[in-house]
Amino acid sequence: MDNIQATADGDGRQRILAAAEKLFSDKAFDAVSMSAIACAAGISKANIYHYFPNKDTLYLAVLRMASHNLRAVLNEAVSAHGSVMDVLRHFAHNHLQALLKKPELVRLVWREILEKGAPRAQEFAEQGFADMFSALVDVLKLGQTRGEFRQDFDPALVATLLLGANVFFFQSRDIFRHYPPITFADDPAGYDAGIVEILLRGLVPATS
Repeated sequence: MDNIQATADGDGRQRILAAAEKLFSDKAFDAVSMSAIACAAGISKANIYHYFPNKDTLYLAVLRMASHNLRAVLNEAVSAHGSVMDVLRHFAHNHLQALLKKPELVRLVWREILEKGAPRAQEFAEQGFADMFSALVDVLKLGQTRGEFRQDFDPALVATLLLGANVFFFQSRDIFRHYPPITFADDPAGYDAGIVEILLRGLVPATS
């Protein structure tokens, strides 16, 4: 009986999170009510408070789920490859695909940061995005330790460049389509491959 209840609780929570992610992405945080989320999830408004005491807690849970998904992308890359360079290639490709798969959610995150500033940014970091970034930095440090990469660069700076390149592509893709010299606007895989290779050329030790 306890297992059945736990499964039901887990299913209810997931339905709420899925409904909240879609509504927050479609309408923005301030425009979404707990009643609307409960209706979309197919549960009563009273029951939604069994899982989440208020809308802000639910919103942060949606962000935490998103950050866990990105961490899973990195973990998958680490598990699939022995070379740190191959890990970076794998992660960069799948990180950009994750952004492009859920554009409304990504735009919601940036809109919230721009409109609500530092306090909201701190909340986002604390939901797991900072941990994911630190894990990526650790992968780069491993490359340095193994001798795959030079010792004289800041891994956090490279992690910022890698993630920033993907975010910039996500934000600017529609504009890129109207720049005649750009041929990669509709080729995110080719874009990522090129970005990573350029970065790697600067990271690998010089050969004599």
